[in-house]
Amino acid sequence: MVKIDQIIVKRACKESLKNTTNPNKKPNLMRKLIPLIVILFSISLTAQSPWTQKKGRFYTQFSYTTISGYNELFGDPDYSTEREMTDQTFQLFAEYGISDATTLIVNLPIKSIKTENLTAIGNIIPVTMSGNETALGNLQVGIKHNFSNRDWILSGQLTVEVNTGSFDQTTGIRTGYDAWSFTPLLLAGKGYGRSYLQGFIGADIRTNGYSSNFKVGGEYGRKIGKSIWLIGFLDISKSFKNGDVVLEPQNLVTGLYVNDQEFGAFGIKAIGEITNSFGVNAGFGGAFFGNNVAKQAALTFGVYQKL
Repeated sequence: MVKIDQIIVKRACKESLKNTTNPNKKPNLMRKLIPLIVILFSISLTAQSPWTQKKGRFYTQFSYTTISGYNELFGDPDYSTEREMTDQTFQLFAEYGISDATTLIVNLPIKSIKTENLTAIGNIIPVTMSGNETALGNLQVGIKHNFSNRDWILSGQLTVEVNTGSFDQTTGIRTGYDAWSFTPLLLAGKGYGRSYLQGFIGADIRTNGYSSNFKVGGEYGRKIGKSIWLIGFLDISKSFKNGDVVLEPQNLVTGLYVNDQEFGAFGIKAIGEITNSFGVNAGFGGAFFGNNVAKQAALTFGVYQKL
């Protein structure tokens, strides 16, 4: 989607002189508006923000993403999946402040993926059957620590994606990487009254023969009126192409969690603050490059609650 923290956004407006602001979440919206890449690992709803939760405070978000009826993937050149596919993700994200400077992170994705009719790929005998699978994706846990609270907010973060995905050989559906992923990030941000700027740089380091990825990105957000935040973002993940994993042919023709996935994404997202502790978010974005990821629009809705 990425990777919207409404709690911190609210704090941004109230505490701009202290530089304590922020939101964060991953993009998407409007099918066929712009070709979108879908970040199938759907990580880090707020995990790329340098702002931490206050001690004893919770932030939770539930989101739903659907990518319907796609059959084309980014590549060199772009290529088709064997079957028409629909990918849905139900995701629960939570942060908890164990101190004002340190926050624990948990992200629980449930994937529901369906494959249907064959696409036009000539007279090749298909290697998959149509079907659907609903299973756990890559569970993510992590910790974020703030090092500086002065002019710029500076934090470090380490998240771990657990190898909790599954693979069905009959349909070729994979719900997560068959690997553990370790993601160290350096995070920076600054509040400017009714606006904020933040960025991140780091890497996804994967086991089991998968390539690792370089990650960099940022976003700028501004509050419009009393309860709406509009945010522009840039998110880049580039493969080091240092992996040698050998995946099943059934997996390769679906393109789900295969090796050397990469993307460059941009777009706009929004937060609507309904009350001081509850709100909604949505967004859309485009891709200026990608590899082995879906070339299709996605629709996402999210609701959040802070405690």
